[in-house]
Amino acid sequence: MRTKQPAVYILASKHNSTPYTGVTSNLIERVYQHKNDLAEGFTKRYEVHQLVWFELHEEMIPAITRERQIKKSSREWKLELIEDANPKWNDLWGEIF
Repeated sequence: MRTKQPAVYILASKHNSTPYTGVTSNLIERVYQHKNDLAEGFTKRYEVHQLVWFELHEEMIPAITRERQIKKSSREWKLELIEDANPKWNDLWGEIF
């Protein structure tokens, strides 16, 4: 995986918890920030540190569009998206290196 590559990602604190959706140009750096509470906001306040889903993109505009689509979707749809790719809700942190 390239260090700088647009990506959409979903974090969770545990199985079936509230998913947090984000977009970044550097997935490794951004997830590291979330895991170490370097990013202020929801993920720090609610200890949302587990990478449960991600999707890589070639350009940022499609990644932003996809993030918006996911954020507008229902919680149930997001949970289904995660479970289709990661049924056990494993932390995918080790897969992005």
